[in-house]
Amino acid sequence: MALRLRKRVMDNVPIIDGEHVSPDTQSPLRVAINGIHAKSGGGVTYLRNILPILANMPDIELYLFLHKDQLKLFDPISEKINVTLFSFQPTFFRTLVWEQLLIPRNARKLKCDVLFSPANYGPIFARNHVILLRNAVSVIKLAQKPRQIIYWLALSGATIISFLTAKRAIAVSDYAKKLLTFGLPSMITDKCTVVHHGVNQISLAQAEHTGLGTDLLAVSDIYVQKNYHNLISAFAVLLKKRPGLRLIIIGQEIDHGYASQLRKLIKELKIQNNIIFKGRVETTELIDYYKNCRVFVFPSSIETFGNPLLEAMSVGVPIACSREAAMPEILGDTGLFFDPEDKYDTANKIEQLLSDNELSRNLGGLAAQRANSFLWQTTAEQTYTVLKDAATRKPNVP
Repeated sequence: MALRLRKRVMDNVPIIDGEHVSPDTQSPLRVAINGIHAKSGGGVTYLRNILPILANMPDIELYLFLHKDQLKLFDPISEKINVTLFSFQPTFFRTLVWEQLLIPRNARKLKCDVLFSPANYGPIFARNHVILLRNAVSVIKLAQKPRQIIYWLALSGATIISFLTAKRAIAVSDYAKKLLTFGLPSMITDKCTVVHHGVNQISLAQAEHTGLGTDLLAVSDIYVQKNYHNLISAFAVLLKKRPGLRLIIIGQEIDHGYASQLRKLIKELKIQNNIIFKGRVETTELIDYYKNCRVFVFPSSIETFGNPLLEAMSVGVPIACSREAAMPEILGDTGLFFDPEDKYDTANKIEQLLSDNELSRNLGGLAAQRANSFLWQTTAEQTYTVLKDAATRKPNVP
């Protein structure tokens, strides 16, 4: 069952037999957003930030499709966004059927010009479909259980099929584009455009990190690819020199098996009193954690972008970061990089920042300046350009 929460009638557009008739001026671009994959982490952050910006553009109409259980993740939703909630038991196969059959049907009924799935895959037979390449399928090499291996194999297959059938694709980084276009020839991959994620712009005065804090901070939901086990091992090395140091980890325990392994490791190292798991934290409180930490550590071994990394940059935090995946593309030369598989290198880079306040302040200031080149406003504008192109470009099938 689909429930239409809000239906906005376009101002000054005549209606004949229940359907809109375009006036002499060009009609707005009608975009259907397939949001049913946005349930946590970067997917929710992405939509919560770009949807209000897109909705305020004068020549676009947005139609957002969600499962009813997702509504609380996006509240409040702009009055300019038309929302349709689906009510079904969200098992894997039921979700697949709704996505492949009913979301495209609803988009056609609403006369949408383009369907945007901000995930690796979406309805493969949808008209003018655009996907967002953001989930690194190479996580499969870290999978520990048969179920996880099957999941990542299925996601890899769905990604390549959706990419081949989509009208256009957006990659969240150059790294993501290279990884998720599977080495296909340029005549196919040219339909993929890199559009970085962003942050909300803040002034450099707000970003000044002159009062250095005391704790290490790591932020991301807990998955194996976030590499927390190596960070915890590196932290144990640091404690030998700095026994009063604390590590605060913020993020939901999505992979409960991996979270249990982390707690077991912490107990074996006898450092339970120095590590705090905060779970999920609201955005306003999270900014305070960024501002008050001494060093922000981003240890991921596989990452297509890294929203927490950019958030930390935006407030001028000293950053020690993994040198792998998309991180050098985002951080540039405004932090210290370490080998995420080497606990001693990780500990040494963090210690370098802890022991040198001037270096920390200088790098934090540079990071804040660099963050201003990654803004949600720019992300939304570039995304709109791709969506409009998908609605008007003729198919280019090799």
